Amino acid sequence: MKSYHQKFISDHPLESTPMAEIAGFPVRPGIFDLNGASPLQNGVNFTIHTCGGTSCELLLFHRAQEEPFAVLPFPEAYKIGDVYSMIVYGLNIEEFEYAYRVDGPYCPEKGLLFDKNNILLDPYARAVAGQRTWGIRWDHTYHARVVKDTFDWGDVPQSKKELCDLIIYELHVRDFTHHPSSGVQHRGTFAGLMEKIPYLKELGINAVELMPIFEFDETMNARTVNGTQLLECWGYNTVSFFAPNSSYSSANEHNREGTELKTLIRELHANGIEVILDVVFNHTAEGNEKGPSFSFKGFDNNIYYMLTPDGNYYNFSGCGNTLNCNHPVVQQLILECLRYWTISYRVDGFRFDLASILGRNEDGSPMNNPPLLRTLADDPILSNVKLIAEAWDAGGLYQVGSFPASGRWAEWNGRYRDSLRGFLKGDCWQAWDAAWSISGSGDLYGGFYENNKSNYAGYNSCVNFLTCHDGFTLYDLYAYNNKHNEANGWDNADGANDNRSWNCGAEGETDDPEVLSLRYRMIRNACAVLMCSRGTPMFLSGDEFGNTKFGNNNSYCQDSRISWLDWRMLEKNRDLFEFFKFMIAFRKQHTVIHKKLPDSVCGMDPIHTYNLNAEEVDIPRDARTFCVSFTGYDKNKGKDDLVYIAVNTYWEDVTITLPNLQGHGAWHLSVNTYGDENGRYCYPDGQDPRIDSTFILRPRTVAVFTGKDH
Repeated sequence: MKSYHQKFISDHPLESTPMAEIAGFPVRPGIFDLNGASPLQNGVNFTIHTCGGTSCELLLFHRAQEEPFAVLPFPEAYKIGDVYSMIVYGLNIEEFEYAYRVDGPYCPEKGLLFDKNNILLDPYARAVAGQRTWGIRWDHTYHARVVKDTFDWGDVPQSKKELCDLIIYELHVRDFTHHPSSGVQHRGTFAGLMEKIPYLKELGINAVELMPIFEFDETMNARTVNGTQLLECWGYNTVSFFAPNSSYSSANEHNREGTELKTLIRELHANGIEVILDVVFNHTAEGNEKGPSFSFKGFDNNIYYMLTPDGNYYNFSGCGNTLNCNHPVVQQLILECLRYWTISYRVDGFRFDLASILGRNEDGSPMNNPPLLRTLADDPILSNVKLIAEAWDAGGLYQVGSFPASGRWAEWNGRYRDSLRGFLKGDCWQAWDAAWSISGSGDLYGGFYENNKSNYAGYNSCVNFLTCHDGFTLYDLYAYNNKHNEANGWDNADGANDNRSWNCGAEGETDDPEVLSLRYRMIRNACAVLMCSRGTPMFLSGDEFGNTKFGNNNSYCQDSRISWLDWRMLEKNRDLFEFFKFMIAFRKQHTVIHKKLPDSVCGMDPIHTYNLNAEEVDIPRDARTFCVSFTGYDKNKGKDDLVYIAVNTYWEDVTITLPNLQGHGAWHLSVNTYGDENGRYCYPDGQDPRIDSTFILRPRTVAVFTGKDH
């Protein structure tokens, strides 16, 4: 079946359509509502818009050439409103690249930066030429390629998993497999990640959150420190929002539209794993007034960016500029971008970096009801897509628990990270916040139902995490009191100082068996608590086998062993990996942790917190030990689902008393992070010892109990 636009062309054949000729090419007015460059039956449709520009030229280049072989000015008759559109015939998309030039007023104090000699990348480019080889600086202008989408997705329906059903695994495409120990053929690429799907499936996660994969320039701000080249590895300086990063592909794809990435996503889906993209709509790689002008600045600088009254850049992103997200033109670009990735790449969700910027007005002030957030929340194409906000920005706006349009949006739960990090290492004054966080952060998110979707007390409203790309790994969280970012070249001044970490008695690497034993117990504690908390758990790739960044908590510039996952640690710490596997499976097995079930038969409240004795439901503000229960009736299993988690951050033994099940079963020990005399930490069904009434929690230990029928 032909698309609307293909049918449009076939219904208007050359012989019946008035033609013109520009630079030797047959042309005609294009399809004005089809942004970007699109291959059609007999030509290529080029559509671009500029509000302040006075004229526009299309430039055609042979591959890897800096001088255009053709320049096609858009006639005034090919313009409607601010939109230029032209179909050019006689082009083979395999043989050329394209860009634009826009003329107009140059008045920086008014935010106008038009330059008729500046070569500009199409903001809607589906593929970017040039940035092919990782780490090799591209000192030329950016060109775009026209791509044809012929990928066959089959008839697999869109995932219907709710956010609360997910266990999210955050990873960086290059870092995940670039170390030689990864054992993959295509290291550091989409194909390399695809080779690791069996590993991801064995671990048990069912969603990957990919750090930015839109086209970015890792060589921007490249420098050498102590003989090591440092690159902008993380990808948070976007060059093109519609194009996948070309250096993440293992082979040149030319004019195929992200085939390797699409194949990866299709295979992840086939193995029950959703794909969430970390997207950066708060700034671009063009930087401030000292930065380059290769795209947005040249089309409409004063529209795409937030500008001060004197024409300078507001910097709520900490990266030089801030996208003007609530201008209608930018809103349209963001909406079209997310729709494109949802339709053409079948992405399941988006995590929005520094998302509070998306709610700022054009003057930088926070808005009560930002139109962009509502637009994305209510868009029909995006209705089943997860929208996850990092609910703060570098300008000091912190909205955890109050992000606008939160009935549809979820949030990275920064309060969970901070309170649990503190409490687990012994900051007893964090007890109440920690208890709230494990219970689902109901004090932040409350509970309600909207559009038949449960958002009750943390079910679909928050993503819980203790570690992510930004900060210590889980191993480093218990191996370092202080950050060690000297290799970044900023005299250890970069990176967060508030890490709430504890080295367990020795800073960094050590052979002390007592210190190492305690560190791994603390890691198990963190994993057990995360997997037994209401809300969606997320953890950083490599945490499951004790990966370290050697104390660097800001590895954005480290394309080195500091960032690359060392897969040799998987065998060294196999027991830790097995513990993560068990806890992930345990969470999946016990629906009551992540979904609201009917009331339990045994009469226990759906969620409750306890002191040492289960009959004492009030937790002291400075408690070092507390317990949380989740209970409900699981209709699928035909019985109560009962989970009781006890957290002891004290350095001595503590005796707890379990709740009385009133003749409706007994408690069994499923997890004990301290371990028993046989070195076991986990007890599968049938091997889980019965606990009649009391249990001794060993120092700095987490225990998880399951209520079972007699």
